[in-house]
Amino acid sequence: MNRITNDHLPFVSVIIPCRNEEKFIGTCLESIIAQDYPKDKLEVLVVDGMSEDRTREVLEEYVKRCSFIKVLDNPRRITPAAMNIGIENARGDLIVIINSHAYIDSGFLRESVQALKRTKADAVGGTLSTINMGDGIISKAIPHALDSVFGAGGKRYRTRKEEGFVSDTLPYCLYKREVFDRIGLIDEDLVRDQDEEFNYRLLKEGGKIYYSPRIRSYLYARPSLKKLWNQHFQYGYFKPLVAKKTGLAFSWRQVIPALFVGSLAFSAILSFIFKPSIWLFGAVLSSYLFANLIFSFLISLKTGPKYLFVLPAIFAAIHFSYGTGYIKGVIDFLLMKKHKKGGIGDIGLTR
Repeated sequence: MNRITNDHLPFVSVIIPCRNEEKFIGTCLESIIAQDYPKDKLEVLVVDGMSEDRTREVLEEYVKRCSFIKVLDNPRRITPAAMNIGIENARGDLIVIINSHAYIDSGFLRESVQALKRTKADAVGGTLSTINMGDGIISKAIPHALDSVFGAGGKRYRTRKEEGFVSDTLPYCLYKREVFDRIGLIDEDLVRDQDEEFNYRLLKEGGKIYYSPRIRSYLYARPSLKKLWNQHFQYGYFKPLVAKKTGLAFSWRQVIPALFVGSLAFSAILSFIFKPSIWLFGAVLSSYLFANLIFSFLISLKTGPKYLFVLPAIFAAIHFSYGTGYIKGVIDFLLMKKHKKGGIGDIGLTR
């Protein structure tokens, strides 16, 4: 593909929230440097949450090397604050926010800009593939679980092939700047799921989001069950707050893990009072284990039999952590109104 040289192309601001990412920020920035989009039409704002590792040293080297890369400070250290600092300082006609743990295809910006022009949408996004970040069998198996229907609930941006407008969220959308003027900035109550809430808010206000599989990005997955658990617990935890803020009901894939965990807990507790309830507990758990093993087996047929021994544990970590987090979120945000009492602690940007 020939590099774009059209002087009439819009100026694009790429915002990267970052904290303690010495291992990954270089890969992310290299993927932006490799874009077939004119560098005089591009700026990269890395918003650093006061990193304590070698991240700033790495960033200084890139700033010296590329004049279009700048570093901004994020004293609050949380992701939504970094996003807003980037947006407020961006000079671009178009704005995209990319995870520092991710990297993008060389045609990402070109395809995004072309799709935005072609469709007249307010935002465009594409596919997100998960990749492993370690040599262990669990690390290698986690992306297979996350990208599967059973693991991610069939998220369309992981598997969808056809282009079109969507009624759901997409990763790393390229937005028209006017979108932020129209519906506001990123909600800083949401330490996680803030981009999802923003996209749902955009859709609720009549905005249009377009999906193209030619817009490709890649995200490094958590390398261990413990880190995977923590990540998905937080994802689930903030989902009820997103629903409350947007006033939108979520799809079945976002609620089922909580219903599953809740039914197990309810039937287990009820069995102490009404002993036959233990049969409900057994039925729910055995149904889940059966589905878990079936999907683990099907994935292992394609990826290798060795993964059959770890995929069930990975799926369980995803579903139980997300479901538990969701239930806690319902209690904290819908019942206890924790977000109105200043009870949400700052969760750092570090992975």
